[in-house]
Amino acid sequence: MTHVFNFSAGPAVLPKEVLQQAASEMLDWHGSGMSVMEMSHRGPEFSSIHRQALDDLRELLDVPANYKILFQQGGGLGQNAIVPLNLAGRRQDPVIDFVHTGSWSGKSIKEAARYARVNVAASSEAEGFARVPARGAWKLSPDAAYLHICTNETIDGVEYPDAPATDPNVPIVADMSSHILSRKIDISKFGVIFAGAQKNIGPAGLTLVIVRDDLLDYASPQCPSAFNWKTCAEHDSLYNTPPTYSIYIAGLVFAWLKANGGVAAMEARNVEKARLLYEALDRDDFYANRVAPEFRSRMNVPFYLRDEALNQSFLAGAQARGLLQLKGHKSVGGMRASIYNAMPIEGVQALVDYLNEFAGR
Repeated sequence: MTHVFNFSAGPAVLPKEVLQQAASEMLDWHGSGMSVMEMSHRGPEFSSIHRQALDDLRELLDVPANYKILFQQGGGLGQNAIVPLNLAGRRQDPVIDFVHTGSWSGKSIKEAARYARVNVAASSEAEGFARVPARGAWKLSPDAAYLHICTNETIDGVEYPDAPATDPNVPIVADMSSHILSRKIDISKFGVIFAGAQKNIGPAGLTLVIVRDDLLDYASPQCPSAFNWKTCAEHDSLYNTPPTYSIYIAGLVFAWLKANGGVAAMEARNVEKARLLYEALDRDDFYANRVAPEFRSRMNVPFYLRDEALNQSFLAGAQARGLLQLKGHKSVGGMRASIYNAMPIEGVQALVDYLNEFAGR
């Protein structure tokens, strides 16, 4: 079997141990005679898988008791519509505040404008999305339904160091799709956290939502029942058929995280991986990362070659060495290495060795 390191931004690398376990259980889960793909979502077999996944995730993230964990569909992009449909009803003639830090918060702004007035309280677009705008420059609405931020921009490689200090009466909604479970977070600082699974959780098809109890009662009449958070919470995420196999794989990933020291251990490992890679990129001016150092993502590292005529040669050489999916997003070009939890430090070291070799040539 060919050994590769997959730097895809999503669907992304999964832990080898998880894939091996899933393969061994594919035809017969724990003596049930069924694949998880074939199980009724209301049967006792899947119920045990579902409950264990929820319990493990609550433990890993230290989710307070007054928050519900929901498993939904539609991805992070779908939540850009689902969030305002569930929360804009907190205010008459609602306005939603946004901080624009890159491509994904930009998509969120565009989608939310279909359901409510939006206020871009701050933007770093003029600086090429090189940083999170200074908190003192945010022009927040006095009575916003909520504040939406993307705490890690997958395409632009910008990450919030911590939750921003804001009006406690205005809940923060955070898109954490590309760095959830990679670092410790204080859930209580947020009203809602959502994440597409296909970065650090599992395969595409599953969306995680963590929502504070007091925010479950504001859905608009137009909100589809399958995406109404209150309905979903009341039915334990089983109002409609959930993405059962994706939940199963996510549960295996949660168990893998626990067995490997939990989120704190992952964060320490991720800090070291990011340090190795950014030091290699900063060594001289052959490569460039354009994000201010204090806002550089630990998960998604975009970079550019000084001579972009060498891009195809760089990618071909990487492919030959088993370093895959390094081409940058089409909207920004260049290169991007996504180094999620499941990327071992050996993979980052192999990429660093290649960066040095290619620049030396």
